[in-house]
Amino acid sequence: MSDTAEVGANPSQRDGGGAAAAAPPPSVRRGSRKPLASQVAAWAFLAPVTIYLLVFYAYPLYRSLDLSFRNYTVRSFVHGHAPFSGFKNYSVDIHDATFTPALLHTLIFTVVSIAFQFVIGLALAVFFVQHFRLSATLRALFLVPWLLPLIVSASTWSWMLNSDSGVVNSVLHSVGIAPVNWLTSPKWALVAVIIANIWIGIPFNLVLMYSGLQGISPDIYEAAALDGASGRQRFWRVTFPLLRPVTAVTLLLGFVYTLKVFDIIWIMTRGGPAGASTTFATWSYQLSFGNLLPAFGPGAAVANMLIVLTLIFGFVYFRIQRRQNES
Repeated sequence: MSDTAEVGANPSQRDGGGAAAAAPPPSVRRGSRKPLASQVAAWAFLAPVTIYLLVFYAYPLYRSLDLSFRNYTVRSFVHGHAPFSGFKNYSVDIHDATFTPALLHTLIFTVVSIAFQFVIGLALAVFFVQHFRLSATLRALFLVPWLLPLIVSASTWSWMLNSDSGVVNSVLHSVGIAPVNWLTSPKWALVAVIIANIWIGIPFNLVLMYSGLQGISPDIYEAAALDGASGRQRFWRVTFPLLRPVTAVTLLLGFVYTLKVFDIIWIMTRGGPAGASTTFATWSYQLSFGNLLPAFGPGAAVANMLIVLTLIFGFVYFRIQRRQNES
């Protein structure tokens, strides 16, 4: 009887043990859910940034491209229907008499502004690295142009460069130099807005280059001094090469910011006189909103060409950086 009971009990026990062995342990079941939970958490963190980029960057870019490929008018915006025109708006802009001067003014304004901003900002950064009394106070004062709203800075420079009552012409007259029509002369209008933009952009270069100089160890300068390197040699052979990464970022950001400058030029000269200070940014605005009959398509096409210029410079920058890293 006992043997029979044991034999009868063994199959059920074996079946129960098999079922228990086939079921995964609780720890394994919990572990299988961790990758899914981590993916959900990762997408939850990425969702706000993704939505922000789609709403405020991707959609406006799409709308700009759509405007440039369609014949939009005020009535088209109301009814929502605009005929497709292909590259006609781009062709109109390229064959416009304003295209070549605007492109030339954009390049001159950008290159000259960046060159002076970088050189002056780097010189000031090297100067302020030498710790002396009131160094922090002076650095804070140099940040004022960067902190002021652009409309305030542009209005101030418009007053200073006024032909009749400007401070600049008063100083020139006091030293025997004839007054200059900074804002009303086709010869000087672009120079005037470049001067204002250089003044506004110097603090940006100063902050970035100063932070880069702070990252260079003093031991390197001591070793160079022990090797007999002069101050000029230490700058060109030690400081400037070590600042190359910061320099590249500063120039790239400066190019992007300067290429799309609109506020300063529009407030000071409105792109005039006679288009002497017109850039792609001001031309795009004037086409879209500055005429009685807005040309939204050509205006968007000019803005997209400005984006293409930025992408070209960014591509060249990354190519140069890759070659430097490979070497």
